[in-house]
Amino acid sequence: MIRKKVRPPRNLVLVMGDQLDGQSAAFDGFDPVNDIILMMELREEADNIPQNKRRIAFFFAAMRHFCEEQRALGRTVLYSELDEPGNVGSFAGEVQRRFSQIKPDGAVIVLEPGDYRVRESLEALDLPIQFREDRHFLCSREDFVAMREEQPTMILETFYRAMRVKHDILMNGDKPVGGQWNFDKDNRKSFGRNGPPLLPPKPTFKPDEITGDVLALVERCFPDNPGSLARFDLPVTREHALQALDDFVRYRLPEFGRYQDAMAGGQPFLFHSVLSGPLNLHLLNPREVLDAVLDNPSNAPLNAVEGFVRQVLGWREWVRGIYWHLMPDYAERNALDADLPVPRFYWTGETDMRCLAEAIGHTIHHAYAHHIERLMVLGQFCLLLGVRPYDVHRWHMSMFWDAIDWVSLPNTLGMSQHGDGGVMGTKPYCASGAYIDRMSDHCGRCRYDPQQSIGDRACPFTTLYWDFLARHQERLAGNTRMRGPFMNLARKDPEEMQQIRDRAVMLRETLTAETFLPEPGQA
Repeated sequence: MIRKKVRPPRNLVLVMGDQLDGQSAAFDGFDPVNDIILMMELREEADNIPQNKRRIAFFFAAMRHFCEEQRALGRTVLYSELDEPGNVGSFAGEVQRRFSQIKPDGAVIVLEPGDYRVRESLEALDLPIQFREDRHFLCSREDFVAMREEQPTMILETFYRAMRVKHDILMNGDKPVGGQWNFDKDNRKSFGRNGPPLLPPKPTFKPDEITGDVLALVERCFPDNPGSLARFDLPVTREHALQALDDFVRYRLPEFGRYQDAMAGGQPFLFHSVLSGPLNLHLLNPREVLDAVLDNPSNAPLNAVEGFVRQVLGWREWVRGIYWHLMPDYAERNALDADLPVPRFYWTGETDMRCLAEAIGHTIHHAYAHHIERLMVLGQFCLLLGVRPYDVHRWHMSMFWDAIDWVSLPNTLGMSQHGDGGVMGTKPYCASGAYIDRMSDHCGRCRYDPQQSIGDRACPFTTLYWDFLARHQERLAGNTRMRGPFMNLARKDPEEMQQIRDRAVMLRETLTAETFLPEPGQA
């Protein structure tokens, strides 16, 4: 009997957890007969930092659903589950193991990773790796570099306007719809004494059998991690993601604009879209999200529509461009020489500062906090305290379900910590407790007084704000946007300032005496 020789597979298409798009460039020319998909759940990725259980479950559940969807299309998928025998647990090791098993005679095809570290790991392998451009984004890495070369001092607003023109979004010829490029002044309303208006319920998605298996896996393998899987309801499929998008544009977009910077106790979602997770895992495409908002089925006002467009078309694309343009050195930047660890209570929420307890509580229980909580509460407190910028990024990656390296690093190290010296934002995002009092209802239920900077009832934000200005006056004095704060600092009585400085030293020593985050590279 003459045995027919079995032909080896052609290409191994590597699909990572944040690339769940069956129409991506990785599948261009895909042959279901000769090509194989590889997906991997890895210990190295799941426990290199103590991640929120909800974050791990979101990724693994979304990955397993995508795997089943691809198999239903007749595509072959090699899927390495976290605890299956043979899974070596490391990124490079598992790719190498699977490649050796099937011995393809083509290449390992992979979409541009969202993490510089992952790209380095792939490039270090002695395998035929073929990277393909990620069409998910509306500004390619090459186009971003060209724009920066043409305008080296380009800021977000310049970039955003160029993107509006390029994609003909909210344009009337060569002019912006409504006669102005942004409506920031209309989008900074607080809820006032009456609190938020009637809030529409956020859509929820009941776990199916696949997701249930993942929840059990996470509880079994990561029992001591922060966070909770109780009432897990995240959108882990493309169908879920489309339902979440439709819900946002119909019911929450009209109030999103004016209240996007407001905070309220016990309300983690308010009028925010909560679409960053599905977007960052490629379950949604940014263009379809923008189109849904521009279709505007709820007849939302222009300030709401433009405010959301700016987040997706402007900020999201800008952040990715900065990341890939400046990595890997970007991760090492620390313009303010901050050297303290993230306080332990950032993982537990055990603090008597009401605003931080609320924001951290949202983060622990939902693996989510909206952008003002992240920037002006969680991020700002680390900035004022003097936490190492990269540690803030690592905490962010640990705790939020939507965190990917390319989006987290510039937002934390750059924007919230001013660690890049002004690339992401032209000034540090710093304010006293008065800002939080104006934008939330937290201070009225807090033991601290936002107007006081010394004494037992002094708000730590206010104390640390004045200390931050004093510590960095020489470094930031030339920043024209900081002129007002430094003029106010100059009016401070020297004796009061010394008391502020002394109290700030005490706060830094006591609040960072314990930490939870291991050093980079440790589990």
